[in-house]
Amino acid sequence: MGESILDSIKKLLGLPPEYTNFDQDITIHINTYLGVLNQMGVGTEGFVIEDRSATWGDFLAGHSVSLYEVKTYVYLRVKMVFDPPSSSLVADAIKTNIDELGWRLNVKVDPEMD
Repeated sequence: MGESILDSIKKLLGLPPEYTNFDQDITIHINTYLGVLNQMGVGTEGFVIEDRSATWGDFLAGHSVSLYEVKTYVYLRVKMVFDPPSSSLVADAIKTNIDELGWRLNVKVDPEMD
C-alpha cells in the first residue's frame, strides 16, 4: 500500500508519472473523492494529497477496506470529471460501477446498512 495515490490514478488515466501538466487538476479531483470516501467512513479523516508522496497506505491506515475497491472508486470518479467518456452508454456503465462500489464500501464500514 506504499503506492503513490497521484501516480496510480495518473497511470489508470493513461498518463505517465513524469508528465505533470495536469497534476494540479488531478490532485483537486482526487482530494474531492477522498473526502467523499471519508464522509462514508473510509480513510483517514481530513486526509488530502499535495503531491506524489501521499500513499494509499497513508489514506487507509487502520481501515479494513479493500485497496482495490477504494482505488477503483477514486479512479472512476476522477475519470468522469477529468476525462469523461464520449459514449453515454460507457458513462452510464461507469456511473453504475461508482454507485455499486460506493454502496459496497459503505456496507464494509457500516455493516448495519446491509
